[in-house]
Amino acid sequence: MNAQRLEPRSSELLRETKETRIRARLCLDGSGRAEVSTGLAFLDHMLVTWVRFACFDLELDVRGDLVVDDHHTVEDTALVVGACIAKALAERRGVARFGHAYAPLDEALVRAVVDLSGRPFARVKLNFVRPNLGDVATENLVHFFQSLAMAAALTLHLDELDGANDHHRAEAAFKALGLALRAAVRRDAGTNVDAVPSTKGVIG
Repeated sequence: MNAQRLEPRSSELLRETKETRIRARLCLDGSGRAEVSTGLAFLDHMLVTWVRFACFDLELDVRGDLVVDDHHTVEDTALVVGACIAKALAERRGVARFGHAYAPLDEALVRAVVDLSGRPFARVKLNFVRPNLGDVATENLVHFFQSLAMAAALTLHLDELDGANDHHRAEAAFKALGLALRAAVRRDAGTNVDAVPSTKGVIG
């Protein structure tokens, strides 16, 4: 087995537009450590939760046009983090590829199913009632998951199975996604480290 392949998989990106400036450093083989500052307290809370359950390490600094609203900051954060996942996975050799998880939080229950397919697709069904959670619009939380899946080039199905409290819905969704990604990116002990987990011999 090539020892070089077992080094921690990490990536770093800087994205600057007229709307946001984002610097991110991600390690897929981490310990759940997060240093996150987006300017949106609720998004920070969700990202710290996600990183903890994904067992990634994430350093993230976001400067967005919050005087406009939260949309650009939420969307661009997802795009950068998703791109970091894609870059760290590279050709996606030797990974489990698929992951799924259920995360309950009191009355809320969310299921996440992930395929590191190289084909961007997201179906997100979270039945939010409130327009906002803290300083983030709930519609933008849905958009976060969609944007992350697009940038990471993965297939995501994220479904609320039960729930009544919107905070619980959101937190369960981020936990479920973290757990599912943790399973999908793991190095599969039953797979050659150089093998692409696809009958086509290539992912994408």
